[in-house]
Amino acid sequence: MPLRHLLAAAAIVVAAPVSAQQLSLGEISGYLNALQTATAGFTQVNVDGSISTGTLYLKRPGRIRFEYADASALFLAGGGQVAVFDAASTEGPQRFPLSETPLSIILADNVDLGRAGMVTGHTSDGTTTTVTAQDPQHPDYGSIQLVFTASPIELRQWVVTDGSGNQTTVVLNDLQPGVRIGDRAFNIQAAMSDWGG
Repeated sequence: MPLRHLLAAAAIVVAAPVSAQQLSLGEISGYLNALQTATAGFTQVNVDGSISTGTLYLKRPGRIRFEYADASALFLAGGGQVAVFDAASTEGPQRFPLSETPLSIILADNVDLGRAGMVTGHTSDGTTTTVTAQDPQHPDYGSIQLVFTASPIELRQWVVTDGSGNQTTVVLNDLQPGVRIGDRAFNIQAAMSDWGG
């Protein structure tokens, strides 16, 4: 019996360094740069505490699409712009430059989290590595907190804090990298036509 306990303790000691691995900023930057296209399911915790689900499409650089399962909204980034469609609105989509959102950090052509002033937090809880980043030139645009697991590295969630301090959490599931996604999925004019706007 004592031997079994000893072996179990030894196994935990051996496993500890692997589970406690903190990913470096270079490893995370390399992973994001290699993530050219991906799809994933997502669960979003909105500013008001409500929950939304749907499918995310990513095509770097500069393109991301959130399709909500209840078809109440569509969030689209492409051509340097962000468009937010609301099914309840009779107006066209809200539009603003992608560069003014923290998502621009992970959608950049070359993600370099080692840039001076970009990373404001870099921690590990033994299972995940969390990095908080902002635009060094415009911290007023807000920040994005990215959560990764290791072995292999995978983006699991992010929390976007906007310039007003409002937070939106997106938890990813079934991330599928390297998928083919047509450019039309990120075309704001095409989306306006599809939405009848």
